[in-house]
Amino acid sequence: MPDEPERTSQPAKPTRRLDARSLRGLAHPLRMNIFELLSLDGPATATRLAERLGENTGTISWHLRHLAEHGFIEEETGRGTKRERWWRRADVSNELNTADFRDDPDTRGALSVYLHELMQQYFSRVVNYLSEDWDDRWRSAGTVSDWSDMRMTPTQLEALNTELMAVIARHTPAPDAEPAPDALSVVVQLQSFPRKERGSA
Repeated sequence: MPDEPERTSQPAKPTRRLDARSLRGLAHPLRMNIFELLSLDGPATATRLAERLGENTGTISWHLRHLAEHGFIEEETGRGTKRERWWRRADVSNELNTADFRDDPDTRGALSVYLHELMQQYFSRVVNYLSEDWDDRWRSAGTVSDWSDMRMTPTQLEALNTELMAVIARHTPAPDAEPAPDALSVVVQLQSFPRKERGSA
């Protein structure tokens, strides 16, 4: 495989660790759907989001303001009108450590909603991909795979995830790179976790 062209290093996107307040601000099914659409498809207005999500514009506008208040999205200034504002995802990576909330009864419910909706989004993306019509090149390029015959220690699992993240980082184009004419947006979903063994009944 040929070496990739040398890239100019890009400044890392700022990262914030979600606290109880911001988690509660995001942990709502409709807000998470809005946030996903803005993250995957770029800026949109309340009207466009309402059409895609089958909701009324007033409801979407209320949730957009809520997401903005908690720093997940921001208004795209210089675009739109006073009556129709454009919103985009804030340029920050959100980091969630579930251990921060496991023992807090006040946020356990929000964490449960967030994780359930997140897994539902991951599942829906795969189902959509499998049900859509793709040509043979794209169909053979994608994969839905699992490996369940591995036995690891926590240290080994952490090392595996670190290596996988590094591989993804190597294949991630620079933000200012011009995409190839036949390039499409690609979603990479990584799920790796221990499984408790269950004896036969």
